[in-house]
Amino acid sequence: MWGIHHARLHTDLKTHQWLPQGSRILIALSGGQDSVCLTRLLVDLQPQWQWDLAVVHCNHRWREDSDANASFVQELAQAWGLACEVVSAPEMPKTEAAARTWRYQVFETVAKALNCTHVVTAHTQSDRAESLLLHLLRGTSPDGLATLLPTRSLGSIQLVRPLLGMTRAETAAFCQAYGLPVWPDETNQNLNYRRNRLRLELIPYLQQHFNPNVEEVLAQTAELLAGDRAYFEAEVERLAPTVIREHPPALDRLRLKELPLALQRRLIQRFLRQHLKRGIEFSVIEAARLLIAAGNGSQTSTLPGGYHLRVCGQWIELIRSTALPPEPVPPHQGERSPPPSLLY
Repeated sequence: MWGIHHARLHTDLKTHQWLPQGSRILIALSGGQDSVCLTRLLVDLQPQWQWDLAVVHCNHRWREDSDANASFVQELAQAWGLACEVVSAPEMPKTEAAARTWRYQVFETVAKALNCTHVVTAHTQSDRAESLLLHLLRGTSPDGLATLLPTRSLGSIQLVRPLLGMTRAETAAFCQAYGLPVWPDETNQNLNYRRNRLRLELIPYLQQHFNPNVEEVLAQTAELLAGDRAYFEAEVERLAPTVIREHPPALDRLRLKELPLALQRRLIQRFLRQHLKRGIEFSVIEAARLLIAAGNGSQTSTLPGGYHLRVCGQWIELIRSTALPPEPVPPHQGERSPPPSLLY
C-alpha cells in the first residue's frame, strides 16, 4: 500500500524524470535505514514504472560484522526478488574519502556489468545539510557548498539521489511504520569522525538553540547554490574560448578585466585546474587575479608543480620554472585532515 512518501517520490520522479519508465536501476544498499527505505520505495513503485531493479552492496571490511552485514543485505534483496552483487574491498580503505572513491568506482563497474542505466543512492536532506556544513567549516567556494546534487554523471551512468527531500528522521519513521529490518552500524556513533560529531552534537545544538528546521534550511541553501553553480558553469564554458589561450597557455587579461569578479575567479580557476591538475586554493586565484591590472613582467610566486604566472603584454602566461622541480602531489585529504586554506 502506498503512503505519503511513495506519493511524494512518485511525483518527484514524474516531475524531474530522474528514473525514466523501464530503466534498469542499480540500488546502493548498505542495510542502514536510509538505503532500506529507498529500496522498499522503489520496489513498491516498480510495477507502475516498469523498472528493472538490482542491488549492490559494498563491504569495506571496516567492522567485525561486515560479512554478516553483507549477508543481511543479500537475504533482504532475495526476499524482495532483487538480484544482489556484493563487492568486498581488496584492502581496507584508510580514510572516508578513499572509501567513497572506491564505492563510486564499484557502482560504475557493477552498473556497466549489469547494463544498468542508473545508480541510486540513499542520500537524504540530512546528509545534504551535513555536507554543506562540513564544506563550509573546512573552507570552500560557493560551488563547493552546492553539495549532493540530485543527479550527476558517473562515467556513462547516471547517478540519482531520489531521497534528498526526506530527512533521516523520516526514513527511520518509514522503516518503523513498515516493519522493515535495518542493520545497525555502530561506527555511526563514533565521535572520532567529524561527520558523526556534526550529526550527533552540532546539528542537535543548532536545532535546539537556533532553528529547529536547520536541516531543511541548509539543504535549501545547497539547492539554491546548485542553481547558481549551473548558471556560472555554463557562462564559464561560453566565455572560456574568448579568455583562455591553449598554446602557449595563457589568460587574456584585457578580456578578463571586462568581466564581473565572479566570472574572473571562475575562469582563472578553470584555467589553473586544467594545467595544474589539482584543486586550487583561493589565495592562488587571487594572486592570479591581481595580475589583471599589474605591470608588464609582474609575476606570482611559484605555484604548485613548479609553475608561475607572468604578465606578458595582454596575456597572463603560465610558465614552468626551471629553477625548481615539480612539487609532488600531496595525498588526498582524508575526513580528519582539512586543507590548510580555502579551496575554490
